[in-house]
Amino acid sequence: MNVETLIGYGIGAVIIILVIWLRTRGKSRPIRNKGIGMLTPVVLLLIVFGFSISSLTHIPDHPFHLPALWEILCAGVLGVGLGSIMLYHTGYEKREDGLVYAKKNKNFKYVLIAIIILRVALSQYFKSLDYTEFTLLTMVMAYLYICVWRIGSFLKYRRVANF
Repeated sequence: MNVETLIGYGIGAVIIILVIWLRTRGKSRPIRNKGIGMLTPVVLLLIVFGFSISSLTHIPDHPFHLPALWEILCAGVLGVGLGSIMLYHTGYEKREDGLVYAKKNKNFKYVLIAIIILRVALSQYFKSLDYTEFTLLTMVMAYLYICVWRIGSFLKYRRVANF
């Protein structure tokens, strides 16, 4: 393993720990602003990925080309599948104070870790792809994953909040 791989795994570990910590900490606080904050990552990632794709098209001495359509479709199906798994394990409840809180789920951290391990395993499997293709496929998968999970969570929240 080289230094860049170790740094990547270290960043991934920090992200996993932060997500688990934020999810466990947020259980005691109600969801504010009518749940609009759940949709923030969908918009922010679209902007960030747009800049990333723009920079991928301007790499010196490296022509940019899109991956094959079937590869994009596979990344999309995988992203929707992973987002659906996360959405299934996400729930909300209205408590006696009339506010909506995220439900506690003992399996959430295990599901999150399993998804990260799956993504790392797949990324190691597809390292033979050109790095611009691999980056684009990873962004498609991640964006669809986040969209399904966050938009679905928002809809679940609104359903609970309106009852």
